[in-house]
Amino acid sequence: MTKTYAQIVKQIEALKADAEMARRKEIEGVIDRIREAISVYNLNAEDLGFGGQPRRAGKTTGAPKGRGRKAAKTARAVKYRNDSGGTWGGRGKRPQWLRDALNAGKTLEDFLVR
Repeated sequence: MTKTYAQIVKQIEALKADAEMARRKEIEGVIDRIREAISVYNLNAEDLGFGGQPRRAGKTTGAPKGRGRKAAKTARAVKYRNDSGGTWGGRGKRPQWLRDALNAGKTLEDFLVR
């Protein structure tokens, strides 16, 4: 007996739900192992490549040249950092993590990178 289109779609949706549950379960284990490694090796966001200077020396952004093209963004020094690895260079709109912390009574100096 051949399946109808509706039956196949229903089966696909059931498989997607099963896949998502398996993914979430596996992610829990992965996150636990990552947290343990971060703790054991005392890693921070910059060590993991999240924020700070790029690790690959000699790589350029290939900044466009000529008229009418937007200039490539240049990396700015990080002036403020939280314990979770969030950073802000001190220019532009303050990130949500910093606004939340300031509303909770912290000061900018609490996050200043020295």
